[in-house]
Amino acid sequence: MRASGTFKVTGFTPTALVPTPAVETGLPVGVATMEKHYEGEVAGRSSTLFTAAYDQAAATGTYVAMESFEGSLLDRRGTFNFAHSATTLGAGRESEFCVIVPSSGTGALTGISGSGGLAIDADGTHRIWFDFEID
Repeated sequence: MRASGTFKVTGFTPTALVPTPAVETGLPVGVATMEKHYEGEVAGRSSTLFTAAYDQAAATGTYVAMESFEGSLLDRRGTFNFAHSATTLGAGRESEFCVIVPSSGTGALTGISGSGGLAIDADGTHRIWFDFEID
């Protein structure tokens, strides 16, 4: 099954977490928490742990995120975790990854598995989709 929707970031809070021992690299690693709200066949909210090494001026870097989603996919209500990552080299995204965490589903999403993706349209609209199965 496929469910798709749009989302907006409604909260972004950087944290002062620093890896120990610290390692100096060309791009420092930052950590933040995020909240997102989803509409469409993917409807609900998520809480996210977000890490990135990113150069704002060059629009170059990589992020890794773990999200806890609460809501519905195609009218199946519950919760699950998913992880995603991507790299940017100025324009566009590459090396994208999105996976639903096995055994993380609850409610009508118990037994969910699969993958997905995220995209940002030229007008700034954020899109998400999941290709999933429920055992």
